[in-house]
Amino acid sequence: KRAFINHLVCEGCGDCSVSSNCVSVQPLETRLGRKRRIDQSNCNKDFSCVKGFCPSFVTVHGGRVRKAAGAGAAGGGPDPFADLPEPKVPGCVEPYGILVTGIGGTGVITIGALLGMAAHVEGKGVTVLDSTGLAQKNGAVASHVRIAERAEDLHATRIGAGAVRLLLGCDMVTAAAPESLATIDQGASRAVVNGDVTPPAAFVIDNTIDLGSRLMARRIQDVAGREMVDFVEATTLATALLGDSIATNLFMVGYAWQKGLVPLAAGSIEEAVRLNAVAVEANRQAFGWGRLAAHDPARVWKIARPFLAPEAVEGAAEGEDSAPETLDALVEHRAAFLREYQDEAWAERYRRLVERVEAAERERAPGRSGLAEAVARNLFRLMSYKDEYEVARLYTSGEFEAGLRRQFEGGYRLRFHLAPPLLARRDPETGELRKREFGPWMFGAFRVLARMRRLRGTTWDLFGRTGERRMERRLIEDYRGTVGEVLDRLTPANHETAVA
Repeated sequence: KRAFINHLVCEGCGDCSVSSNCVSVQPLETRLGRKRRIDQSNCNKDFSCVKGFCPSFVTVHGGRVRKAAGAGAAGGGPDPFADLPEPKVPGCVEPYGILVTGIGGTGVITIGALLGMAAHVEGKGVTVLDSTGLAQKNGAVASHVRIAERAEDLHATRIGAGAVRLLLGCDMVTAAAPESLATIDQGASRAVVNGDVTPPAAFVIDNTIDLGSRLMARRIQDVAGREMVDFVEATTLATALLGDSIATNLFMVGYAWQKGLVPLAAGSIEEAVRLNAVAVEANRQAFGWGRLAAHDPARVWKIARPFLAPEAVEGAAEGEDSAPETLDALVEHRAAFLREYQDEAWAERYRRLVERVEAAERERAPGRSGLAEAVARNLFRLMSYKDEYEVARLYTSGEFEAGLRRQFEGGYRLRFHLAPPLLARRDPETGELRKREFGPWMFGAFRVLARMRRLRGTTWDLFGRTGERRMERRLIEDYRGTVGEVLDRLTPANHETAVA
């Protein structure tokens, strides 16, 4: 049993040998830009990524994914779902249409089947039509569920144009698709949509793809009406609370039910889960957490917080519409990073050039902005290149071990996949250094190496004589020289070109 931790936050260099059909590579938005991470729930475990040259991979052997499910996770008190109020369940004198949309492999078809069985338990009429096309993992899937008081009231299985009462968008991309939006009747249809976007397979190859979550959300709101749509970060919460993103869809059902949008009793849905006889307790928990998220979202975020990555907590606190970062805040954040990366002198060197650009921009292109910010971002990238010392520092800074404790529990063991430049042999076919597995003892070596980072670029730099490291240092000086030339010739007329 192995799981991946991509602690060093993938830059998308392509050296990991990840195949283009790997759907476990997910976007991670950070203050340093978009990175990539491994979704444990979707990893296909073919381990082709281990064969590449990237030093970011650690495999976790044994143990188990940490979960927050159960009353104990809510503080050791009573059942957190016990006091949930019962919403008014809508009637279905006329056929009630629920369109469940999502991607293959995540349980969309199962949701349709569970809702169908719950209706059957209550003696209602029900039809379930699944539309999968050629969908497999990550392909578009829809389940058309129509519920009526009597089977005789159902004359069609597919939900037609403007006939949906609830659009349950377990994936935003499929929810915003034209065929899904066509079923909405503005002012009459309600939509509950997963606000976490699952990227397309092409993201593995190109991590700069615009996932367009805001545009898709706006499109759904324009069609249904802003007040008729609820967005919930279901994947983030369900994974944190239950340890597996497969719980997302039933979490969504619980959320919609608590909002009074599902014409079935909670007991009937739970009975359908029991009859399905697969992960019964986990599915009951997912349904309950979804209900609690609809009733008291602040409480659910508080319970989930210890199990979330810092970036997810920060995003939940700030929201998508938070104010953009100021230049001063950006520079201070990057300078603090460079101080840890090397030392105060390195951070001060960074600050001085940005201040010089800011002063020149103010003097020679008054009223214009953007140049100082562009230099602040790109100079930082060059000055924080990820070498052996930085890899060691990131592993031993405490964040990696904290991330492990957030995500795993039990007696797990770590194996590091590395290709030390002074020890590794080259692959005769690719010419790349071959990675080898190293045990937890590597932590000791990393701590020693991290303390040696101030030797970076000096005569005593163990790794500084390689062609790659010399190139990285040269790029910094080349960039500083280019910035100097730009400032010498800066005018209001060429300011836009200077920023570019």
